Amino acid sequence: MRAVVRRGPRLLLADVPDAVPGAGQVVAKTLACGICGSDLHAVHHLEHGVEIGLRSGASDTIDPSQDLVLGHEFCAEILDHGPGTEKTLKVGTRVVSTPFAFGPVGPELIGFSTRYRGAFAERLVLTEALLLPVPNGLEPEAAALTEPLSVGEHAVGIAAPSKQSVALVVGCGPIGLAVIVALKRRGIGPVIAADFSPARRALAEKLGADIVVDPAVASPQGNWSTFDVPATLAEAGQWAMTGRSTRDAIVFECVGVPGMLQNLIENVPPTAHVIVVGACQEDDRILPVIAINKQLRFSFVFAYSPPEFAEVLRALGEGEIDSGIFLTGKVALAEVPAAFTRLETPGADVKIVVQPWR
Repeated sequence: MRAVVRRGPRLLLADVPDAVPGAGQVVAKTLACGICGSDLHAVHHLEHGVEIGLRSGASDTIDPSQDLVLGHEFCAEILDHGPGTEKTLKVGTRVVSTPFAFGPVGPELIGFSTRYRGAFAERLVLTEALLLPVPNGLEPEAAALTEPLSVGEHAVGIAAPSKQSVALVVGCGPIGLAVIVALKRRGIGPVIAADFSPARRALAEKLGADIVVDPAVASPQGNWSTFDVPATLAEAGQWAMTGRSTRDAIVFECVGVPGMLQNLIENVPPTAHVIVVGACQEDDRILPVIAINKQLRFSFVFAYSPPEFAEVLRALGEGEIDSGIFLTGKVALAEVPAAFTRLETPGADVKIVVQPWR
């Protein structure tokens, strides 16, 4: 079958062995698979990513010397059931799944394993127990958004905002936009969104951001006092003396570049809760005593839970999330390398979806 493989620091279209389901697995036809920022990073920096995973205590699931088929944001159609399956979902059912498989070293991430190929391929093997049927005739391209939108759902769940929370989203790429969706679905506001890209700021506004800020023109941190959040320690002290009521600040870091954490430590309000969603993969430096003085709280978040994944799929199926805002391109397998190059320069694109059947 055809697949796009990462071979060394490049992508190419190749023939790979057919997908064969094992016990408790199904083989499925890939209908749509989104390109993720982690896919972009893996092409040129896979070895570094493997090192980081091992340092984190993850299992050794990737051999960088072998061809790797990426792709973990997928919607697929069941073609056949492997041995020992319950066949609860019939052949022809469109499904999504959290992108995990269970191998000899435990759970492995589909698309980041040389044992379980990802969805930039005509077919892939999935675990039957993890499959969720696509509801209400939802288009495959929209269903494939379940995975990235679930990352935003999880980040906001960890933040646990209340109606008194004021939220700042720094970075309006796919994950930042997913965070905005999750915040507005909970009725949180105001939501401030900051990004250098005019196109991404416009998308943030369409998704419900109350204030959009170009950091090149104005500070994203300039509105706190307006919304009853004391912006500095001095202001917090003054407000406490006068008995002024205050609100809490939640800041979502969705950029993942060195220097961003220190920037936030210095500029977010006292007692703010910072949710780190952006995956910085380089060494970084912070001055902890400033965070201590301001009593800041940091939460570093990864992925999502199965219930969060299922809830996002339900919301997409019910039309509660406008998937069209996210979908900015569709490509065939042969066009994937060019799409990766296109996404390496941030612009108007949010999510380009691969359609391997084309």
